[in-house]
Amino acid sequence: MTGSVVMENPVERFLRTDRIPHIWCPGCGIGTTVNCFARAIDECGLDLDKLAIVSGIGCTGRVAGYAKLDSFHTTHGRAIPFATGLKLSNPELKVVVYSGDGDLTAIGGNHFIHAARRNVDMTIVCVNNLTYGMTGGQVTPTTPEDAIASTSPYGNFEQPFNLPYLAESSGAVYVARWTVYHVTQLKKAMREAISKKGFSFIEILSPCPTLYGRRNHRGDGLDELKDYKKRSQIKNGASTKDCDLAIDGPIVVGKFVDRDRQTWQEAMDAHLSKKLGDRYKRLA
Repeated sequence: MTGSVVMENPVERFLRTDRIPHIWCPGCGIGTTVNCFARAIDECGLDLDKLAIVSGIGCTGRVAGYAKLDSFHTTHGRAIPFATGLKLSNPELKVVVYSGDGDLTAIGGNHFIHAARRNVDMTIVCVNNLTYGMTGGQVTPTTPEDAIASTSPYGNFEQPFNLPYLAESSGAVYVARWTVYHVTQLKKAMREAISKKGFSFIEILSPCPTLYGRRNHRGDGLDELKDYKKRSQIKNGASTKDCDLAIDGPIVVGKFVDRDRQTWQEAMDAHLSKKLGDRYKRLA
């Protein structure tokens, strides 16, 4: 008589399984990003007691509640300032902000550009489903022109953000974009971003079949994955200026920026050391 072998899911130990089933709709890609994230932090070999995840409001904001880590589910748009406070109060922490396009680049847009400018040492994971998936499908700063939304029933006429370009021009030291179709590349990018010192940013294009997909005739989540496969062009090192998204245009994906510069903490320490000299060293 042979005993049965129980295979352990490598992702499970990173999840609060008592909170599953999750709230995400069938076909939503957020769960896929969580799978990639869990595998990435596993490969990083991080001390989980020194890893914190911070999120804001929205569908992606619920990730912090499902991750079996020290987690903070913050107010709308304020994930980055919460994360900045965490990092500055305990510089040994590795801090990951994990939220959606509306939360991070609309109400949270000012915090985004200034954290990148300062090069605060944190990783930003932005799951971009091109809409406000939890509050009614309104236009966000990334909704493509001509896309239908609850607040643009005749098509969006506003120019959307090019998030990789915004991140790079604001000062990010690592910038990448993938879709939830590109799970292997996404896991690698997450591992690299988390290991990078400074403000790192990953944009992940993810389906929202319930609101964005239904209004724009994208089909279900599987149809959207097939569309990502068809439209994506892998261009590592591409200029972020060329990474605009159109409703049916090409999707440029890859790692675009990987550079080094002083973090905010390093710059502050160097400045105070220069200004205060030995006095500062005695106080440090």
